[in-house]
Amino acid sequence: MKFYWGPHTCAIGIHILLEEIGVPYESEKLDVAGGAAQQEPFKSINPKGKVPTLVRDDGTVMTEYGAIATWLARTNPDKGLIPADPEAERRGLEIMDYAIGTLHLQGFGRLFKTELYEPQDMVHQTLKLGQDSVKRQGRQIIDQALAILDREMVGRPYVAGETLTLGDTALFYAERWAPQEGIALPPHLAAHFERMIARPAVARVRAVWGEA
Repeated sequence: MKFYWGPHTCAIGIHILLEEIGVPYESEKLDVAGGAAQQEPFKSINPKGKVPTLVRDDGTVMTEYGAIATWLARTNPDKGLIPADPEAERRGLEIMDYAIGTLHLQGFGRLFKTELYEPQDMVHQTLKLGQDSVKRQGRQIIDQALAILDREMVGRPYVAGETLTLGDTALFYAERWAPQEGIALPPHLAAHFERMIARPAVARVRAVWGEA
């Protein structure tokens, strides 16, 4: 398999899963911020132009965080990355979806790609609702999401219970952006973040990404 990633992206979560599972793979770093994901030869591999992207040995290209994570978990059942208990699985998926869909896309997305959320119509321009207001809205979404996720983590070392599952990698990648943006993690999320950092697989990935 070949794994494509870029600094400061959510792909770090899939990278961690690959290391936790221990399957053979090669990886290629892309200058996503510099536009490499939108250019050839990568654009021919993944027309969506984004990471994470995983190319299987048969040439099949897999995209989208949840799909890749679930496939890795399902094809390596001995690693226990999907809980056997349906209620634990539901809790973990709930947190994963909220971390990706709200904390990442709606919150941090407004900080990292403000221009995509900035109103373009004349009414909003007249009202001077520009990038500053988009960033303020993003910060409000982040603060609310972090508070909600912190309550969800009370009494649990990992998102689904006592052991790491695929949802923890999604929560971790979003958590790690908070201190990078000068945002303090609430206590239960901070504990989860430190617990993740202490894992050998996470340490190996962070070393590759230059974050260790």
